[in-house]
Amino acid sequence: MRTCGPADGKLIRLSYSERLRRLSLPSLELRCLYLDLVFCYKVVFGLVSINFDDYFEVRSVLGTRGHAYKLFKPRCTASILSNFFAKRVINIWNSLPVTVNFSTLKSFRRTIQSVDFSSFLKCS
Repeated sequence: MRTCGPADGKLIRLSYSERLRRLSLPSLELRCLYLDLVFCYKVVFGLVSINFDDYFEVRSVLGTRGHAYKLFKPRCTASILSNFFAKRVINIWNSLPVTVNFSTLKSFRRTIQSVDFSSFLKCS
């Protein structure tokens, strides 16, 4: 006999957002956003063997607001490029608040969990 776990299959009858709420899980879209930011961190700080200059450019003029690791976003002429990792992550990366700790990957991962990314999510 097949069992569905502690909820006896009752979760399957709930909407996706209700299941996430009951299980205290973030949406797939939000998890992907977190992973994009973590990978961006690894590229920016040289933790992966990818050449930073092939994907990003440091913003030459830094304002007084936000963190010190802002990236320049060139204009996309083709709509397909806007979905490319290096283009889609820049706005989110540049909007990270100063409360995000960039000192280590572990602290970065921990502090981005408390940031509200709802304005970047298509499905809320």
